[in-house]
Amino acid sequence: MDDDRPDVLLTGLLFYDLVLTGLGKPPTPGEEIWTAGMGCGPGGIANLAVAASRFGLRTSLATVFGDDFYGEYCRDVLCDQEDIDLSLSRTADGWPTPVTVSLAAGDDRALVTHGQEPPYSQDALMGDPPEARTALVHIEAEPREWLARAAANGTHIYADVGWDPTQEWSTDLLDQLKLCHAFLPNETEAMAYTRTDSAVAALGTLAELVPVAVVTRGGTGAVAVDQTTGEYADVPALAVDVLDATGAGDVFGASFVAASLGGWPLEERLRFAVLAAGLSVRRHGGALAAPGWYGVDRWWRSLTDPGLRHAYGFLADRVPADPGPPVQYAPVTPPAPAAPGPRTPERRH
Repeated sequence: MDDDRPDVLLTGLLFYDLVLTGLGKPPTPGEEIWTAGMGCGPGGIANLAVAASRFGLRTSLATVFGDDFYGEYCRDVLCDQEDIDLSLSRTADGWPTPVTVSLAAGDDRALVTHGQEPPYSQDALMGDPPEARTALVHIEAEPREWLARAAANGTHIYADVGWDPTQEWSTDLLDQLKLCHAFLPNETEAMAYTRTDSAVAALGTLAELVPVAVVTRGGTGAVAVDQTTGEYADVPALAVDVLDATGAGDVFGASFVAASLGGWPLEERLRFAVLAAGLSVRRHGGALAAPGWYGVDRWWRSLTDPGLRHAYGFLADRVPADPGPPVQYAPVTPPAPAAPGPRTPERRH
């Protein structure tokens, strides 16, 4: 019997992202910096949705779109281009779609967002959530009611968590892990919430609270424990030139879910997620940087490094025979052609 449940269920806030790259350094107050690199596209929860859909997962997204240009653009991209089910989503009259400007400098970025609280909560959007194979969620201090209902209907919850602006890192938040199948924080978050001093120590604590625990370490890679299989894995990051790190954590999470649904061994799941996240940072950030099977296939076919060929040899049996058409990356402004001599555009007041 066919399983027609969504592979991935998602809800959260959507943004229209405008990403400026090649800054060299962040601007200082009163300073204007000119740059040649710019990309745009859906962001926020769209990062997870697109990353999952590009790996062939049936993806259902519950979010709010504004009735403006940005909302219409994001809806068209997600539904028509990326084949994401938006039947749980709503368009809000008179509500502006949040817009984020990302200033990418080096391996990091600064964000400025214009927006308002959405008129519909996650619980209102989800209601009685449909049965799904997995849900990718961002847990917060205040638990969402729909999570318990989703877990009760058999949905495996894969959760991450964000920076705590209060820096109190209340351990009460970890109580929500009893609803979760997997937890994927970064090392700063993991150590803060577990009151430990290393990623490995934090992993040990988290492994007692959730069946699958993963701690990401940025440029160092990731470590994980799967208590359901007794596996432990520690994999390095890929050496890549970072254009924009926006959304890399979301690509990691969606890729890990895709590999988990495929029943892969833990080390393969972790390497695959590290690879997908590494490929995403070479593109302008946000949802459309996700590589999908097309990007992974191109990387694997062009790989000549013998060490990486060995480490990622499992891809020979994992990449689909038909990885699909080329993915559509974010519309960008290409670097300007070299001018005959130095010329600085005048500032318009």
